[in-house]
Amino acid sequence: MLHLLLRRFLVISTFILFACQLHAQDSTLIYHKLDSIKRLRDDTAKVKLLVQNARQFNRFFDAAKQENAFLQEGIYVGLKIRDNKGLAEAYNDLGTAKRNKSAYILALDFHTRALKNAEESKDKLLLAISYNNVGVDYRRLEDLDNAFKNHFKALQIAEEINDVKNICVATNSIGNIQLSAKKYEDAIVHFNQALALETKSNNKLGMAINYGNIGYAYEGLGQLDRAVDNYKKSLAANIELDNSTGMSICYTSLGSAYQKKKEYETAMDYLMKSLAVNDRVDDKVHSAENYLQIGKLLTEQHKFEEGRKFIHNAIYLGETWRFKSTLMEAYQALADNYKHAGDFEASLENMRQSLVYKDSLLNEKSATAYAQVQAIYDVDRKDNQIKVLQHEKDINQMRTKRNFAWLMSLAIILCVLVIGGYFYIRHRNLQNNKHTLQLELRSLRSQMNPHFIFNSLSSIHRYIWGNNQEEASDYLTKFSKLMRMILENSQHTFIPLGNELESLTLYLDLEALRCNNMFEYQVNVDDDVNMDEVLVPPLIIQPYVENAIWHGLVHRKEKGLLTIDVKIKGKLLYCTVTDNGIGRKKAMEIKEKKGRVHQSLGMTVTEGRIALIKKINNSKETNISIVDLYDENQEPGGTKVIIVLPVEFLF
Repeated sequence: MLHLLLRRFLVISTFILFACQLHAQDSTLIYHKLDSIKRLRDDTAKVKLLVQNARQFNRFFDAAKQENAFLQEGIYVGLKIRDNKGLAEAYNDLGTAKRNKSAYILALDFHTRALKNAEESKDKLLLAISYNNVGVDYRRLEDLDNAFKNHFKALQIAEEINDVKNICVATNSIGNIQLSAKKYEDAIVHFNQALALETKSNNKLGMAINYGNIGYAYEGLGQLDRAVDNYKKSLAANIELDNSTGMSICYTSLGSAYQKKKEYETAMDYLMKSLAVNDRVDDKVHSAENYLQIGKLLTEQHKFEEGRKFIHNAIYLGETWRFKSTLMEAYQALADNYKHAGDFEASLENMRQSLVYKDSLLNEKSATAYAQVQAIYDVDRKDNQIKVLQHEKDINQMRTKRNFAWLMSLAIILCVLVIGGYFYIRHRNLQNNKHTLQLELRSLRSQMNPHFIFNSLSSIHRYIWGNNQEEASDYLTKFSKLMRMILENSQHTFIPLGNELESLTLYLDLEALRCNNMFEYQVNVDDDVNMDEVLVPPLIIQPYVENAIWHGLVHRKEKGLLTIDVKIKGKLLYCTVTDNGIGRKKAMEIKEKKGRVHQSLGMTVTEGRIALIKKINNSKETNISIVDLYDENQEPGGTKVIIVLPVEFLF
């Protein structure tokens, strides 16, 4: 006996060692190929080659649970040379890989990047593919409106270029959206359209999928005979394709339909066939689902003890393979079984166990969503780093020339003006710093004045008085965070643009809450602007935002829109604040009626600060301009404020 066990151990060990050696050999060959491609010149052909190899070796990276190194390199090179077409293909593949792992938030981010690059490349086929991918992501996130919009755009483009594949994908997806919305008749129309195209193309898999979807729609309408007919057509196509997963799904669907028809023996026969297929291909997930459905079927027939055996089999697989969703449903089914059997104590205990797994799933979902958002943030940072590295050589050259010029100038005038220059510069810096500090302190007081604090605290009081404790807590959290950020930022003459926009966003959130969401806002930062490197004076934009809200947007009858745009042109930073309020003329009329005609202190102080910046930097272009906007009828339609500052960098 011991000898037999030893022989088995040696055989298994040899097999594992051999498999590891094969994996190591594959890994060496793959990374050797990647290194050889890296040595090629950076161009669109290189990006295309990287994407092709990424698709070829995708299974290897999935098995190793690693990011696809070819895709990562393709995106890196694509960003460097601005290859929009290559980036669209790479981001589409990366998004699909994330979606296949149920990381739908990440998938949507990557597919949105693909769509943006496809638009810039003006490649209509890529546009159709990208819109379909974004639509699928929204559907998985249960955002059916956005899913429909994107699939409809994909359908329009695909029909324009006569791309049958994407026409089928879009049409089928629109059908699935309507199926989810329980618009079964509309869904059947779209599934039949997709089926006709797939039949014409002789795409058996597409035909199988659409027959199955038509069956779901008829089952939703309660037309069970028609549902069964379409499930059988789907089954026949899957058998012809030898598609085990498809066969299993069809058997399960037929079992469900016959169960609703109360033809329990036929239903059991199909469910057992589905279980046999899943056992044969070792599909633990679908096997667990089969056991659970059979258990429910037996419970419905009042065969309670026999039904519990199958449900326990589902629980065993769920616990073994950590299928928490299956465990939640299985304990719920067990609770229903005991309830109908009259054992209410056992039913309650199993219901509690189901709720435990439900809570666990919700916690995991929240953690997964947070991890995906963090991953998006990391990707954004990496992309920005690539852009910075691309310009690093030019920046270093500019820095060297500038330093050399300064050294030469200082060497020439050092002997003549060293003492006088020292005292002059010292005196001027002291005066400028003093003036700047005074303006900053006055600006801080003008922005966060007692009036705003009083209104904010009144809003908190109102929420609490109205038992809106959650909203009051949210408001108070944002208010305290804004106060802390402004006090921290006020200690510096210049702060990163990202910090300024973060505090401004908090301020806008508070004002929106105070105004009962009478307006929406958008903050748009140009891709060329690095918010961590570009510096701005703190609270430089806020007075104009406040003015736009309280003298323009709050007087609108409809919901208003405030837009903040930031971009760099040459050596100048442009910050534009645009509102669709009532305009300056009407605002002045309202102020005159209320007897409140006065110049905003915050805006006056900010104009003084900008004038000082203009003087210090000797920048003629630095200024503030205010433009009145008009609609098609030449009626006041808002105001645009353009702030132009010299670009300051953190280096």
